[in-house]
Amino acid sequence: MRNSAFAITGLAVLTPTLTNAFNFSENPYLGYNPYAEDKNDLRTGIFSDNSVAVKGIIYENDGATPIRNAVVEVWHLSPNSSKYRHRAKLQTDEQGEYEFITDFPNREEGKNARIYFKISNFEKINFTELILNNAGAHITCEHWKKNQQLGEKLFPKKENFLGYSNIQFNISI
Repeated sequence: MRNSAFAITGLAVLTPTLTNAFNFSENPYLGYNPYAEDKNDLRTGIFSDNSVAVKGIIYENDGATPIRNAVVEVWHLSPNSSKYRHRAKLQTDEQGEYEFITDFPNREEGKNARIYFKISNFEKINFTELILNNAGAHITCEHWKKNQQLGEKLFPKKENFLGYSNIQFNISI
């Protein structure tokens, strides 16, 4: 009986945390799928001529301490489609680094192409987006507000080479 009471008390304490961790309605972006596959190649074919490689470091809120084993979920509109079929779940390495390659995203009418991110660890969750166009890779004002502590590391860097785009995109949570 005493063990049951401890178990019920423990469950009662954990329930709000678990409920918040799995509350998908807090996602500010369309297309999020909590059941994305663990993979880092989202391309529809390995010989895609318009690929985007994104890599970066996930930092603590101090903007200096990398977070190892953070979960990085990404998704975007598939090329020539209004469906979010390009999605994946990654985990940062010991240095807080993540990396994936994907097809260049389609864009919603009136907007630039974008890749959406959900970054989480056991304590925090951060949603953000990376905006892409021919001129480069850009952040939103919301991303700027949440990540100013990154200083010089805040702004994405994009390089193009032979139809491939390489982007460095750092995020803090």
